[in-house]
Amino acid sequence: MISWVPPVRSDRGPVAGPLAGLTAGVKDNIEVAGVRSTCASEFFADRVADADATVVRRLRAAGADVVATLNLAEFAVGVTSQNSAAGGARNPWDPRRVPAGSSGGSGAAVAAGLVDVALGTDSGGSVRLPASACGVVGLRPTPGLVDVTGVFPVSADFDTVGPMARSVDLVARVFDVLTDQPRRPRAAPVRIGVPRRFVTDDVDPAIAAAVRACTATLADLGFEVVEVEVPHAEDAQDHVYTLLYADVAEIHRERLHRAPERFQPATLQRIRQGLDIGPAARRAAAHARSDFRAGLRGVFEEVEVVVTPTLPVDVPLAADCGSVLDQSRRLGQLSYPWSLHNGPTLSLPVGFHPSSGMPVGAQLSAARADEEALFAVGRAYQTATDWHTRRPPVRR
Repeated sequence: MISWVPPVRSDRGPVAGPLAGLTAGVKDNIEVAGVRSTCASEFFADRVADADATVVRRLRAAGADVVATLNLAEFAVGVTSQNSAAGGARNPWDPRRVPAGSSGGSGAAVAAGLVDVALGTDSGGSVRLPASACGVVGLRPTPGLVDVTGVFPVSADFDTVGPMARSVDLVARVFDVLTDQPRRPRAAPVRIGVPRRFVTDDVDPAIAAAVRACTATLADLGFEVVEVEVPHAEDAQDHVYTLLYADVAEIHRERLHRAPERFQPATLQRIRQGLDIGPAARRAAAHARSDFRAGLRGVFEEVEVVVTPTLPVDVPLAADCGSVLDQSRRLGQLSYPWSLHNGPTLSLPVGFHPSSGMPVGAQLSAARADEEALFAVGRAYQTATDWHTRRPPVRR
């Protein structure tokens, strides 16, 4: 289910611009003036935004019609979007399954055709995981390129706002609207890296096969596909957890003390992980982040784009969520490491799982501020495939 509010429309009439004629939804931790901004939490049930977030202003200035705010995991903490005071969002490909999270409503709304584009936030994978689970394209931009003013935070070190749409081309158009950075001309990417092992070999065989087929298509298109090593990837998720959960626990410390029972139980479990993280652990994780980024600089001197799966497992059933902490680690196993990177990652659909029929996504990652490399490779892939054109079945 998606948590809708009355349509939010400009009173200035039609606006000419690069997004003119498109409808947009925004995750409900992104403020829209005059509309409830709940973060899917009982704490903020009656909170109304005074002003548009910067990204909303930019959408409207580009001609987009902002028509809805969209459901999410409470306070953007969660990988299934079931821990919402509005009720858990479901996946339009199979309503028994989750849309992933935390931007689950954004991914579901784009997949279902309810909006043309949607904004999500991504700290540990919260745009990329729903993009993969819902069969759409989602971008985690280079941190710092998109203004997050008016967005409720998870962690200042990791928070980004990213667009979701069916095509790479539309995601690129929205990104251009959201960022002040001028588009930098660059030569077309030539070399694509595939890690010999990225974090774990324990990836669903059908997902691994779909990503291999994706890289084979890229090779057929003329890209040189080579094996690479991504140094320190196996511990990257732990370092993101240390830094991110220390931040999110501090943000919610007063609420945790005053009224912990008002949190969704899954949210409370995750946020409490950060309460006992001390300065020494944070310093060690920050040092490891520097090492990881240094290693990636070497990788991106060899290749321009690295391809990995987005989700390591099939899209879960909502009834099979199990242990909150275990599921969080498993579903985010391949997205969290790329959050430790200071460059962009794009998830795009590359097939469907043969057992469940659910979408499968691959992540494309590039060097800092090189979104253009991702768009070039993604566009080329989508000219040769039609996964992004598939639609969920209509259900009544």
